[in-house]
Amino acid sequence: MNHPASPLHRFIHHTKVIALADRDWQAAEAQRVCGLHVEVKNPNHLLDQHGRKLRDFSSTSYLGLDYHPTILAGAIQGLQDAGTLRVANVRQRCQLTLLEQYENELSELFGACCLSTLSCSAASAAILPLLASGALTGNTAPVMVFDRRAHCSMSRLRALCSDETQVITVPHNDMNVLEDLCKRYAKIVYVADAVYPMGGVADLDSLLYLKDRYGVFLYLDDSHGLSTVGQYGAGSVRPRVPALDDDLLVVASLANAFGASGAAVMFANPRQRQLALRYGAPGNGSQSLNAACIGAGRAAVALHRTGEFTQWQEKLQVNIRFFDRLIQTPQRANGLPIRLIPCGKAEVANRVAGELAKIGFLTAPIFFPLVARHEAALKITLRADMQPNVIRVLCELIGDLLGEQGAEVRH
Repeated sequence: MNHPASPLHRFIHHTKVIALADRDWQAAEAQRVCGLHVEVKNPNHLLDQHGRKLRDFSSTSYLGLDYHPTILAGAIQGLQDAGTLRVANVRQRCQLTLLEQYENELSELFGACCLSTLSCSAASAAILPLLASGALTGNTAPVMVFDRRAHCSMSRLRALCSDETQVITVPHNDMNVLEDLCKRYAKIVYVADAVYPMGGVADLDSLLYLKDRYGVFLYLDDSHGLSTVGQYGAGSVRPRVPALDDDLLVVASLANAFGASGAAVMFANPRQRQLALRYGAPGNGSQSLNAACIGAGRAAVALHRTGEFTQWQEKLQVNIRFFDRLIQTPQRANGLPIRLIPCGKAEVANRVAGELAKIGFLTAPIFFPLVARHEAALKITLRADMQPNVIRVLCELIGDLLGEQGAEVRH
């Protein structure tokens, strides 16, 4: 009996990715810019297993809160208040009182109905298949449309979503293609990053227009915008809408600029949150934050309401503008802390990052599958607690090292 061929590798092809990328990862490890084991010596200074003292220009703690004594004390306080590390139970049956208090505080801070998860990956694993089923869109299964550069925590779920409904991947930020799909299908869910970890931002103006005109459901990951920008750290999405509605959902990491751990999902109403908790992946096991993470998060919420927090945001903007005066990148003047310096070839990015690490600067060489092939880059992340003279030295070194590799840096 003949069987039709299986539609393999429509969304995932790990064997091919490994074949194309593994040599570059091995080269990065040989250059000692990945696979590092570090000790934190003081803010923004690391000591690795090779005895190198490194200034960290690859951290996503954009405001430097990972060292803040209030947050560290909050983690300890959380353990003391709970008297246990965690409750080993399915959280929709039983959870720490501290967790409910924390989520209420997050909801008040961000003007949404918040659910905490262990990570953005856990959040997307819970919610995207539910969205694909129609559970959050009036029991009408939508067409799921993924931006081609959507973070892997979302894009890897395309295969799972395709078991519920049609899945389409569109070119990055191509609003014309998206609008054409809106005209063809009754309901669209668009899945994308609000701020992309490899640089760039979503076209929020166009997305909000399409949402208003066609009822597009927007699922946006604002992990690199939350806390970095916006009043009280509301991020890049929430300040754009007076209030969340049933067709807008934001997920964001609490482990980047926010300064704690886990992730927050911002729903419009308690029913959406309840569905995610009961039927999504985080509800299928004991997957709640532990008491230390909760305590750190509550301390971070309190810090977000202080004048000190506003000063950190301002210091970050000063450092971003200073870097942009020294080196021009495609992300120049977007007000966000991620910068990619084009290198072309992965070996160039690895070699430059390796030489910088020898001098004491930890940067991130970026190559396929993180970016398209032949678009390798050196990724720099800026922080509020960096000194301008250190940023200047780094930029001068990058210019010299890329020049030696035959690459050009725009000043």
